[in-house]
Amino acid sequence: MTVPNSDFAAIGWPPAQSIAEALKPWPDAQLARVVAQHRSGYELAQHPDHSFRAQAPAGWLRPRTDPELRAVVGDWVALDAAGKQILGLLPRHALLKRAAAGEHFQQQLIAANIDHVLLVSGMDADFNAKRIERYLLLIAASGAKPVLVLTKLDKCGDPAFYISQLAALAEGGIPVHALNAKSPEEAAVLHTYLSPGKSAVLVGSSGAGKSTLTNTLLGTEKMKTRSVREADAKGRHTTTHRALIALPQGGCLIDTPGMRELKLSGDERFDEGMFAEFATLAGQCRFSDCSHGNEPGCAVQAAIAEGRLTLERYQHYCKLKDERDAAAMTLADRRASDKALSARVKRHVKDKYGRK
Repeated sequence: MTVPNSDFAAIGWPPAQSIAEALKPWPDAQLARVVAQHRSGYELAQHPDHSFRAQAPAGWLRPRTDPELRAVVGDWVALDAAGKQILGLLPRHALLKRAAAGEHFQQQLIAANIDHVLLVSGMDADFNAKRIERYLLLIAASGAKPVLVLTKLDKCGDPAFYISQLAALAEGGIPVHALNAKSPEEAAVLHTYLSPGKSAVLVGSSGAGKSTLTNTLLGTEKMKTRSVREADAKGRHTTTHRALIALPQGGCLIDTPGMRELKLSGDERFDEGMFAEFATLAGQCRFSDCSHGNEPGCAVQAAIAEGRLTLERYQHYCKLKDERDAAAMTLADRRASDKALSARVKRHVKDKYGRK
């Protein structure tokens, strides 16, 4: 079956990229994109108006398989000629992930091959600037570009109060848009991130207005919405799984369930992006192993004393960096354990079946 390139562009394939070149490792394969993932399998699409189920490769079904080796919503895959079996995963240009909620560390993939991450936050009692910084660390590690979308402008008495808390991020080049998610005219400012061949993912807490914004961009009530609790502006889950949707603007949008527990994955960088000033300051300390405590000649403590850096920001940086380092260590241990287990299995199979 031959699918027009225009159909693939409508579900996010970059028009300048060669499909034939991308599928070279799989002769006679078809291209498809993962638009939803369920416990029973993957839902794929080759054009905007139709999706279908396909079987995953056997290796993806093994419990200890590295999650990054499996497909997630937004991934492009090679599909067999019959359109029933996924043959493999195409290389990604971006991957948004976090550590899964719970005590046992495991990376959870959120969306792949996205160009922008639209971080949605309501201008209400649930607004949290530190949570936004945590999101931005995850986004920076993904390879996609962040866009801050502040919703509930129609209900907010003082939008400047919320916008001012993000002034440093805006000065750093991160777009900040305050709008009423129910207004098509105001939501039109986001069209630039949703042009043909582009993909974006919506993230944010439950009740922030992600599904409302999706409906506005679609021009139809496709996604269910619910009101937030009046006492604390906390939302209730309405989106229950990630799904990729083709938009009339020509691009694609992935709506996601709200995330209350936002744990770092272990892959985040602190020497670039919004915390880059700490790496610069650390390089100016008298001692290369300075812990930024009571050591003489500490550039970090000098910046705090001179008012160039707030103690609150430094403490938040330390908290996030410690969390990242702990996650990175746990991730390394888990990968080493999985590698050792795989080697033991291979030796067992060889001992049982490979020796005459």
